[in-house]
Amino acid sequence: MIALIQRVLNASVTVKGETVGKIGPGLLVLLGVEQDDNEQKAERLCERVLGYRIFGDEHDKMNLNVQQAGGSVLVVSQFTLAADTRKGMRPGFSRGAEPSAADRLYQYFVGQCRERGVATQTGEFAADMQVALVNDGPVTFWLQV
Repeated sequence: MIALIQRVLNASVTVKGETVGKIGPGLLVLLGVEQDDNEQKAERLCERVLGYRIFGDEHDKMNLNVQQAGGSVLVVSQFTLAADTRKGMRPGFSRGAEPSAADRLYQYFVGQCRERGVATQTGEFAADMQVALVNDGPVTFWLQV
């Protein structure tokens, strides 16, 4: 399971012209689900995402996680993160989970974020989405479990 996380001032996701998720300061999480992923990996990745200290403290050092900083999370499914790009000029998607399994684990990850008390918005699984963001820093990290 892969999370590309971006510290944002704000972010939103639109489907067919309608905003379906929107946050102010916090994390945009682009989530990719691979074939061998399961609930335990989703829980561990959620712990890492929510606990990752990339927000500035009173000395502007990256010492605070999203909860400590009072931020929100916007989780957007992105199967292309699981692409095999090691060779050729076209990505391969054989490492990605089947859509039904990916959707189940995506929803599970979102539920884990909410259970941990973080205000969490989402995109729409398998939809053609437009994602807008103002990356703060820019600060972007790739987390994988």
